[in-house]
Amino acid sequence: MKSGGIENPAFETPCSGLGQRCSAGSARADAGAGVAAPARPNPYPEEGRCGWGPCTPRALQLCNNSEGYLAAYSLLAIFQGIVVNGLVNISISTIEKRYELNSSLTGLISASYDIAFCVLSLFVSYFGERGHKPRWLAFSALMLGLGSLVYSLPHFSSGKYQYGGKMEDTCQTAETTFANATCSASTNSSLHKYLYVFILGQLLLGVGGTPLYTLGTAFIDDSVPKHKASLYIGIGYAMSLLGPAIGYVLGGQLLKVYIDIQIPKSTKLDQDDPRWLGAWWIGFLACFFAIWLLIIPFSCFPRHLPGTAKIQAEKTSETHDDGSQVLVQINNIGQSFRDFPMALLILLRNPVLMSLIIASSSEALVATGFATFLPKFIENQFGKSSSFSATLGGLVLIPAAALGQIISGILVSKCKMDCKGIIKFTIRTYSVALILNTVFLFAKCGNEPFAGVSETYNGTGTLHNLTAPCNANCRCLRSMYYPICGRDEVQYFSPCFAGCASYRFNNMKKTYHNCSCIGKLKRENRLEDFLYEAVPGKCPTQCKFLPLFLTFFFFAIVFTFMATTPTTVAILRCVPDKQRSFALGVQLVFLRLLGTIPGPILFGVAIDSSCILWDINECETKGACWVYDNERMAYLLMGISAACKIVTIIFAFMAVYFYKPPQLTKALPRKTSEKISAIHKK
Repeated sequence: MKSGGIENPAFETPCSGLGQRCSAGSARADAGAGVAAPARPNPYPEEGRCGWGPCTPRALQLCNNSEGYLAAYSLLAIFQGIVVNGLVNISISTIEKRYELNSSLTGLISASYDIAFCVLSLFVSYFGERGHKPRWLAFSALMLGLGSLVYSLPHFSSGKYQYGGKMEDTCQTAETTFANATCSASTNSSLHKYLYVFILGQLLLGVGGTPLYTLGTAFIDDSVPKHKASLYIGIGYAMSLLGPAIGYVLGGQLLKVYIDIQIPKSTKLDQDDPRWLGAWWIGFLACFFAIWLLIIPFSCFPRHLPGTAKIQAEKTSETHDDGSQVLVQINNIGQSFRDFPMALLILLRNPVLMSLIIASSSEALVATGFATFLPKFIENQFGKSSSFSATLGGLVLIPAAALGQIISGILVSKCKMDCKGIIKFTIRTYSVALILNTVFLFAKCGNEPFAGVSETYNGTGTLHNLTAPCNANCRCLRSMYYPICGRDEVQYFSPCFAGCASYRFNNMKKTYHNCSCIGKLKRENRLEDFLYEAVPGKCPTQCKFLPLFLTFFFFAIVFTFMATTPTTVAILRCVPDKQRSFALGVQLVFLRLLGTIPGPILFGVAIDSSCILWDINECETKGACWVYDNERMAYLLMGISAACKIVTIIFAFMAVYFYKPPQLTKALPRKTSEKISAIHKK
């Protein structure tokens, strides 16, 4: 190269802090000049054997490779998903009842994980980049296990569960039953103080989850060839999606076990009783032991897996050509805490990285919103029970998301896409998902007849008023929502509001009789119609769009998650090698601040705005929503989802527009290099 400039490392085969990539080129240059290349030290001196110090059993070396690490990583991701996204979510309602917490406080418990993640993500990913990544994951397993243990502790220190007397759900006119309808201050209890223990448990889980998806993912990218990275990362992410599925199934089964294991002999308590609480704590205790066992494999991995030096030497840089690679290498940024602001500024000024981050955050907002409220949508749109809706939602979301991750990982790996090709691939998947999202427009259902809400009580009473002349003397409680379906094919808020005075069991099925509010039959008389006047549960819906909705929504989720793994790979490619873990940390901070934290809140506000019947107790306190306007709910969710996907596509296009691949023969002018060094010194 002629004088007047210095070679620009951004346009050479990059020399990371691990050093191997430049050694081959330098050796060839020396040989061409007739100079004997000096012997170089191994750039990966810690490509060691698997074990603990001098103890390196031969059997462990079978796992001392990328496949062995991926297996351990996948197991930790599965258990993290079981606890954080499975057991915590499914136990929230039980914890509310047991420890007398309202939904806003349990919402704070849920948000504590994201708060800890946001606070620590930048620092862990920055300092862990040059640390011993497998040992960081051993620390991750330690904190995840400890968080699970702390979360279960309130059960062991709060004593036996005490429950009150059962309230009758039929029309009662005796004066002795009126006491239940009076507004009285709740008795003082110290159970709500366990809120802080649950928050502490979630904070510890957040600390444990931070290294997993930053340093753990970057270590996979370090240890496998570039064309295989997307496949390995896709498998790891897909395994992490199994966690919530297992957590929901496991948690659901454990909630069928009485909270104190043994049901008191003095009473007959079953799962249909509203006082029933399940053993929510068992799953956390089991995961505590299982996660701590994973400390063993992570603690025995070397700093770098065997063959890492060769893999890194064969890789070529795809860093976005904005001079950041030069700045990081010349000034060796990232070696101390003093470099933290400059390292963060370099990433924030990378237009490709920030476009990808905003695109993925917008998509995360939709994904977390649907993950939280899809069961509620199915329950209200298609008239299914809450348990069946939750199961159906899990069967759609989890397999579809896992399938999308694996398919995209295979496609990107087989096609050997470069950074720009990967981003274009995500644009295509987002566009298909946007088209499939229109299922909300034609697979929605109207509301079924509901006495006092959508129609009157056989011409008596008024709309939006549950009380009518036929049930005025029953003194019914609006806080006791127990829907029944009358033989007139109209749904009633509860047996009491239907005016039902008695019930009995026919073939183990509960039926209600002597119901003063239920009208005449709307269809031809059949013998079985005279055996009862009402049965528990919502009336069967006449809407038949559920299979169509689930089919379209399944493929919408598949194409949505087909962009997750490619986006992660593109982020790893478009930043300097020394900043890959840090870039993932920055992404996850924005992902939570712009996506996973506001997502459920925004969806919750939209769903609440479609409510047409609120739970208002005797103290005039608004509680949960009982009935929604189905069409309004569908349009609102469709609007939010479509708007976010359009934002995602726009920023993905911006990433393609801004991306400049490195030019291997370009030189950086000496004046520019001097300016970069001067900026860093300032």
